[in-house]
Amino acid sequence: MTTREDIVRFLNDYLLIASVPDCSHNGLQVQGRDAVRKVVFGVSANLELFERAADAGADMIIVHHGLLWGKEQPLTGLFGRRVGFLFQKQISLLGYHLPLDKHPVIGHNALLLKTLQAQNIRPFALYHGQEIGFRGEVTPAALEPLVHTLESACGAKAFVLPFGPRTVRQVGVVSGGGWSMLGDAIDQKLDLFITGVLDEPVQELCREGHIHCVALGHYNSEKIGVLALMDLVRAQFGVETEFIDVQNPI
Repeated sequence: MTTREDIVRFLNDYLLIASVPDCSHNGLQVQGRDAVRKVVFGVSANLELFERAADAGADMIIVHHGLLWGKEQPLTGLFGRRVGFLFQKQISLLGYHLPLDKHPVIGHNALLLKTLQAQNIRPFALYHGQEIGFRGEVTPAALEPLVHTLESACGAKAFVLPFGPRTVRQVGVVSGGGWSMLGDAIDQKLDLFITGVLDEPVQELCREGHIHCVALGHYNSEKIGVLALMDLVRAQFGVETEFIDVQNPI
């Protein structure tokens, strides 16, 4: 029988949470039943995910964006309803934020580069003093086929700012809300920066920095790491797994 603590201990060690400074309380966030037969995976903790997981018979839910973000919260309102539902159904919730962003094997940033068959993949882009993205070198190509590959991997339509060179070689990735690290990509003279969402300054930074930028949506740019985490847990423990896609274009 697989237990809750078996999975928590394995993932905490595999994702090296003790070595990753992060305010979002990585690991077990809500404690459910001891025995685990089915694990549901999702990108973000929310009530729709919890309800669909309960209907699917889940004993545990594992997400990238959990419920805890470094501040005290009363168990009231939306937050209270979310936590209360999990306790009522005895479903455990695990969240892995920055450790999944920066993992070199199953992290979404590294995996997005691997979908482009990048070589010489290495850490890139500082966030609060730690590198959470990756950069690498792709076979010289036009921008369009690279965008198509990324859209296929993420199941999303990309927003493209095409201000870089005709041929792309050097690529950096910081998924999710990583647009603020575009400056790192410009400083390192990359040809293409891949992220999740953009903000108003990005267009002119790309134009002046002579770099392409591709945004795939915060949610969709981070599905690939969650899916890889699901495959890992299924292979390691032999439990039933399911990814529940609470679709979100943002």
